[in-house]
Amino acid sequence: MIHEVDEALRQLLAGTGLPERGIEVVFDAPTKDFAARRNAPTVSVFLYGLREDTGRRQSGTIAEYDEDGLVTAQRPAPRWFELAYLVTAWTNRPQDEHRLLAEVLRCLATTDTLPARLLTGTLAELGLTVTLDIAGRDTGLPSVSDVWSSLGGELRPSVDLRVLAPLPGERGPVGPPVTDGLVLHAGDTSPAGRPPADDPGRRLRYQGTADPGADGFAAPRERGLPPGRRPRGRAR
Repeated sequence: MIHEVDEALRQLLAGTGLPERGIEVVFDAPTKDFAARRNAPTVSVFLYGLREDTGRRQSGTIAEYDEDGLVTAQRPAPRWFELAYLVTAWTNRPQDEHRLLAEVLRCLATTDTLPARLLTGTLAELGLTVTLDIAGRDTGLPSVSDVWSSLGGELRPSVDLRVLAPLPGERGPVGPPVTDGLVLHAGDTSPAGRPPADDPGRRLRYQGTADPGADGFAAPRERGLPPGRRPRGRAR
């Protein structure tokens, strides 16, 4: 799921025309070594934190269907995680960095959710909304100043981007669909009274009924009367 969010963010920023102007979008940590080896204008989207949004956790399973409407697999309900990114701009002059960071900020501030066309893999399969937030609210993740201290670099202007994305559960197989009714074998369970192996038994479904209709196999049907009985209200 993380690499799918990375790819969606890369495409989102690339859609503003950065690659055409020779500006790279990378996911490297903005350390001193990164700054030393950089040789082109760059936008760094560094993932520095990850936490589960336990308030969204759900129980139960989600069924997957094929084209005929049959259940083919089941998954546990997805769990939601908040991904925290530190977005910075790198050029040779501070003025150019501010201009580039402002362009990136405009793109992120006007995008509340990642467009479906940018989602790949499991994010595309789930079809759920992946939201963006640059408010930088306190959710227990490290602060931006702590991140810069850990990286060993100087504090720079940055955008604290939060992405809320679902993590799907492992797909579990299901049994084949039931196409025949229940077959009941009744009789003496002693060896002498056991029915033969080729006994077809009694099939608990209405014979000759291909479509059970809206009421299923519990729909009312005509029942024959036992010998010597007559319908109620009818002369003998």
